[in-house]
Amino acid sequence: MYLLGFHPQPSTQKLVCGFPIAKIGVIFSLVTGAATALCIDILNTHDIKLARRLYSFLKPNDVLLGDRAFCAYADIFSITKLGCDAVFRKHSSRTTTMRKGKIVGDCDKLVTWYKPKRCPKGLSKDKFDALPSSITVREIYYYIVIPSFRTQKVSLITTLLDRTTYPTLKIVQLYYQRSSVELDLRHLKTTLDMDVLRCKTPSMTRKEIHVYLLAYNLLRSLMWDAGTTYNTPPLRLSLQGTRHHLISFLPKFEAAGS
Repeated sequence: MYLLGFHPQPSTQKLVCGFPIAKIGVIFSLVTGAATALCIDILNTHDIKLARRLYSFLKPNDVLLGDRAFCAYADIFSITKLGCDAVFRKHSSRTTTMRKGKIVGDCDKLVTWYKPKRCPKGLSKDKFDALPSSITVREIYYYIVIPSFRTQKVSLITTLLDRTTYPTLKIVQLYYQRSSVELDLRHLKTTLDMDVLRCKTPSMTRKEIHVYLLAYNLLRSLMWDAGTTYNTPPLRLSLQGTRHHLISFLPKFEAAGS
C-alpha cells in the first residue's frame, strides 16, 4: 500500500480491492518508433497536462501529431514558440465551416483563431496573459467513407501553413499515422508486460517504468539497425520477433563476453 499516497486507486474500487494506477505520457518518434520523452502522474491527470510537461523535450523543426484533446489555442501557440509545428484533430467544440478563412485548396483553408475570453482550466494566469490576441492555423477536412458504415468527417488543424511545401494529401497521410502511437503503447504494456508493475514505492515504480522504456528503445534500436542494413523499413519489422531473437542470442552474448 506504499503507492496509495502517490498513485490512488480508481474511485470505482474499494480500498485494498485493486491496485494503485499511474498514468504516463510518452512521445514516440514516427521515424524510429522509439520513445523520446516520458512523464508520469496520477490516474486522473488530464492528457493535456501531461502533454504540456512533454513540450520541453521537443526540438526545433519537430512536428507533433496528436488527437483532438491537444488541439487548444494555448498549446498550438506554445508549440510554435518552440520552433516546432503541430498536426492535431480539431476539437469537437469548434465548428467547421468553409465560409470563414482564406481558401487555399479543396477542403483546405487558412483561418484565424482568437484568444479565449476566459483563462482555460489548467493554464496559469501569467501564461494566459502572455498569449497573443490571435494566431493563424490551417484547417483541412476530409471524409472517411466505408461501405455500410456512416460517413465520418475529420477536421485537422495544423501550423504547417505553406500548401506548396506541405500538400493537403501529405498532411492527411501524416495524421493517418498517428494511430501508430496506440500500437507503441500496446507494445510497452502487453509485449513487454508493463501493464502491471512489481515495485511498491513511487520512486521504484518510476525507475521500473524507465527501465521498461530502455528495453523498448533497445529493441527499436536493433530493428533500426537491421532494417537499414538490409534495406527494409524498420517499422515493418516485428518488435515481438526482435525480442524473441534477442532472448535466444543472449546466451551467446554472455559466452562471448566471458
